[in-house]
Amino acid sequence: MSPAPQADGLYGAERAKAMLAVALAVLLSVLDYAVANVALPSIAHDLHIASSQSIWVINAYQLASLSMLLPLASIGARIGFARMCRLGIAIFLVASILCALSHTLLELALARALQGMGGASIMSVAIALIRFIYPKAELGKGLALNGLIIGTGVALGPTVGSLVMSVADWPWIFWINVPLGLAALGLASVALPVTPRSDKNVDLPAVALTIAAFTFTVIGVDDAVHGGLLSALALSGIGVGCWVALLRYQRGKSEPVVPVDLLGVPSFLIAFIVGLTGFVASNFFIIAMPFTLETVFHRPATVTGFLITPWAVGVASMSFLIGRWTDRIPAAQLSSLGLAVTGCGFALLWQLPSDASSFDIIWRTWLAGSGFGMFQPPNNRVMMLAAPRGREGSASGLVSVARLGGQTLGALLVASVFRFSLHASTLCLLCAMIIAWLGAGLSLGRTIRFSRRG
Repeated sequence: MSPAPQADGLYGAERAKAMLAVALAVLLSVLDYAVANVALPSIAHDLHIASSQSIWVINAYQLASLSMLLPLASIGARIGFARMCRLGIAIFLVASILCALSHTLLELALARALQGMGGASIMSVAIALIRFIYPKAELGKGLALNGLIIGTGVALGPTVGSLVMSVADWPWIFWINVPLGLAALGLASVALPVTPRSDKNVDLPAVALTIAAFTFTVIGVDDAVHGGLLSALALSGIGVGCWVALLRYQRGKSEPVVPVDLLGVPSFLIAFIVGLTGFVASNFFIIAMPFTLETVFHRPATVTGFLITPWAVGVASMSFLIGRWTDRIPAAQLSSLGLAVTGCGFALLWQLPSDASSFDIIWRTWLAGSGFGMFQPPNNRVMMLAAPRGREGSASGLVSVARLGGQTLGALLVASVFRFSLHASTLCLLCAMIIAWLGAGLSLGRTIRFSRRG
């Protein structure tokens, strides 16, 4: 274990090693999520299940991650962020081996849920660790680098998945996690900083209620989208009941599992909603675009991944470049401009004729991704700096909830559009454009709000 961090971050080689450890852990989580998408057809064939059932390979991971983020952030504050990160890597490794050895959909879905728990253990504390690795004046650089890692993982995912599937069976998309995970665990064991720990005991009733509230609510909404009205009402009702019970139970607690007190800080709340909105818009694009490429632009499935990759390249490259400005230019300006550019990219894609060239699609997709890479780091920085000292774990958890919650809500909304619209793929691009611009307007409103206060 490295020595405790200095009063305001790490420096030199200590910072580089600690950030590399976080980067490898985050890459492990993000890369595997993206790689698994490519293998769904092969998994469905080998396990003799319908394509619609194979989606649970993705849903199990995402649902487990979303429901566990805040409880694990709370536990991380108690046991230490570095220890939680190492525990997450270890869980992810074990779950990856179980995924590779699975022979039925149930086995694979359960293993993916465990993998999602490991990913949530990592992501719930990653940004909190960055807060202690980088001094306050340079926090934007660390968050931008984190955005670069996430963007790189998303960009590499389809490519790595395709390469693996071209030479091996689908279990190998999980076996390849083992060497990367061992490297991440080894470095995390010696390089991550010691961080302050909360003296509060883990609130097990609140943890259980939080997991139940997220799980029942999401599954209930998913059932509603797919036409199961009675089950949707029942499950959603249980979810709402869990939320009510949780909020009543948490009232008056100094460090609640679901940190609603942080959402009472205006700057934090606006940044959280802007982040959630941005990821809803991005998922409208990411999920619907493959269908748009095939049905509107008449591209074969073999090239759709190539035409979508510029999005991730734009996110990764801009996340790297934006680091030098994130600590100097207010988020209200950078994040607003980023989401506005993203919306423009979606708009330019939406108005393309069906005979558009691949170059026309590529540069517009890259533009949208570049805007998204510009929006994230400064917006995340606002949330981390708005949280009081000692609440870094809660803030880090909410940053990840904004991302994963936006992705989940976006996926559910896309499913509803596809269910009720004959021109769903085109309509989703329009929705992505509108939502991105709404987020930009909300972000820009921070300038007006706080200038009036001044």
